[in-house]
Amino acid sequence: MIAAGRVSVDGQIVRRFGARVDPETSEIRVDDVRVVTAPDKLYFALNKPRGVVSTMWDPQGRPTLADYTGQTSERIFHVGRLDTETEGLILLTNDGELANRLTHPRYKVIKTYIAKVPGPVPQRVAREIKKGVELEDGPVEVDSFRVVDNDDQQALVEIRLHEGRKHIVRRLMEAVGHPVADLARTQVGPIGLNTLKLGTMRALTQREVGELYKVAGL
Repeated sequence: MIAAGRVSVDGQIVRRFGARVDPETSEIRVDDVRVVTAPDKLYFALNKPRGVVSTMWDPQGRPTLADYTGQTSERIFHVGRLDTETEGLILLTNDGELANRLTHPRYKVIKTYIAKVPGPVPQRVAREIKKGVELEDGPVEVDSFRVVDNDDQQALVEIRLHEGRKHIVRRLMEAVGHPVADLARTQVGPIGLNTLKLGTMRALTQREVGELYKVAGL
């Protein structure tokens, strides 16, 4: 990779095989994707169950994310939140710069949700959502919306959007007459739940962390 000019350090292509770097301060990229080498940085994906509060401690004694994260060598914190009754993907890290960018709407990192709603969902509702829906705290614009399954009694819809206002998906579907019965987040940026079981956590791979850095503009 070095011989092919695919590796850069601090913005400079590396040609010398014996070049030394400081893993804590140097910015190393392969094919323009950042390789995170700081030894104290941790990155995890958790499939949060319903009924779990998106905090590391709760004064009311309810289940929290800390009940599922186990022991780590560094203190980690959650990237954004899911409301208590929503299950699905939450990222956890001690990388503050990355966390801030993943949650800030300026960087337009897309989150994907699957919602169970009363069916059927007519085409006019899909058109209305794609056009933009006005809520009490301003308009919401989705990045994409599609009906996954559409029966007479219930439907499954997929909503992708880059903003994170409180209960935004639930309020959006309520506004168009299809209140959410069940809601799960399946993806944050390039990271998906895939086969991660409910209530379990896994470390992200180096490639996945690099992909997160790329969508966050780092």
